[in-house]
Formats: sequence, structure tokens, C-alpha cells
Amino acid sequence: MTGRDPQASRDPGTITVTGTGWAEAAPDLMLVSIGVECRAESVVEAYAAAGKDLAAVGSALRSRGVGPDDIRSAGLAVRADLAWRDGEGQRLVGYIASSSLAVRLRDPGSAAATVSAAVHTAGDNVRLNSLQLVLSDDSVVRAQARDAAWQDALSSAAQYAALASAGLGSVLSVTDQCPAPGPVPLAGLQRASATEGPQVELGLNRVEAAVTVTWELLP
Repeated sequence: MTGRDPQASRDPGTITVTGTGWAEAAPDLMLVSIGVECRAESVVEAYAAAGKDLAAVGSALRSRGVGPDDIRSAGLAVRADLAWRDGEGQRLVGYIASSSLAVRLRDPGSAAATVSAAVHTAGDNVRLNSLQLVLSDDSVVRAQARDAAWQDALSSAAQYAALASAGLGSVLSVTDQCPAPGPVPLAGLQRASATEGPQVELGLNRVEAAVTVTWELLP
């Protein structure tokens, strides 16, 4: 599959064309940011509650088979909890402690159940911050995208050469381009039951490539 951006520049005896291409593959790794946020009257109480709830979340993840190398602490903060009261202005009503984990789930097919187990562990204090589906190794699909980009460039160059009553000779230069980033693929969410939580739809991830090639023009 290819997309075409045939903006070509001509030098005497050469033709330069940029080709683009893409390929898709199903993601095999889910990256999740999950945390807790606890309110209490004192810093110590809020901090302790956040630590307890986050430990419960981590325990739930490990019970579902998530290895220690795939769970990493990603944030910790304590801040004042302020509220506006008529006639008094902004007042301190307590403190909020938050902490989060960056988690790698290597089986996207069971990821929904794993996330659901972690969310239910700490109840309303849990915060599911983000979810991203990625390829753990995109080398194969990236090579396919480069193949498509090369064929796109070659097709465009051959067309321009024919219009100029010339032929394509040797390749004089090849430059690997960085295509503009497209939309980040996200998991589709399909609502299951209230106890199971949303079901994750994997979809496909797209990898794009672009190449600029200069050919010699032959009479």
C-alpha cells in the first residue's frame, strides 16, 4: 500500500523524487498508566492511603501474571486540597496524595481483564490515566513500509522520465526521510458489562516511511 507525494525536482541529467509508503500490523503490547489519588486531612494520612492503594493495584497486576520488570513507578506527588467558601475565600480542607505506575501488558487479549482487576482493587481512588497499543518490535512492518515507499518513488520517477522522453539510469543518492507523524492509534473500547469494564479492541497500527531518491536520466 502506498501514498504518493510526487513532488519531483529536475537537474540536468537527473531526476529526484520522494516516495511514501505504509504498512500495518496488529499491536502486541499495551502500555498503561494507572494510579491512585487519595484525600485526607493530613499529609501523612493522604500519603499513607496512596501508598496502600497503589500497593494493592500492584498486587492485583502481579496476580494476573504481570512481571516485576513490566511494572515501574512513574509518579508521586502530594498537594494541598483547596476549596472556595463563601465569605471565607479559598481555604485549606486537606491534602491530596497521588502516585502512578507505568505498566506493560504483553498479552493485549487479556489486558482488559487485567486492567479491570487493578481498577476494582482500590475503587474510586484509582485513576486510569492512559492506554496505548504499540508494536514491541516494528522492524518487519517498517521494512514493508520502506518497500512500499521505494516502489512509490520508482513509479513516480519512471512516469516523469517517460514524460521527458528519457529513461532511468543508475541510482545516484538515497535519503531516508522522516514522515510527518500521523494520528496515534488507540485502542477501541467496546462496553461490556459493568463488572467487566470496557473491552479492548486491538485494531491495527500503521508504520509510515518516506524515501527521496535521485536517478540518472538516460537519453
